[in-house]
Amino acid sequence: MTQRAARATGRIEIEAERCKSCELCVPVCPRDCIEIGEARNRLGYAAAVFARPEDCTGCALCAESCPDLCIRVWR
Repeated sequence: MTQRAARATGRIEIEAERCKSCELCVPVCPRDCIEIGEARNRLGYAAAVFARPEDCTGCALCAESCPDLCIRVWR
């Protein structure tokens, strides 16, 4: 009988209205789950978006890199 290791899954929420599009969260995500969206927030910035939720492991590197504390992570 073989056992499969369950892949850790996570979920993030990005507060688009607070995001200043610094893009620091994009390159730190090891699974490329975050992109800069096209929609503009009330400040005129193109906010980050959670583009591939099925790939998120909940590592929280994105939240740690965000200088404006716009990202919350659940695991």
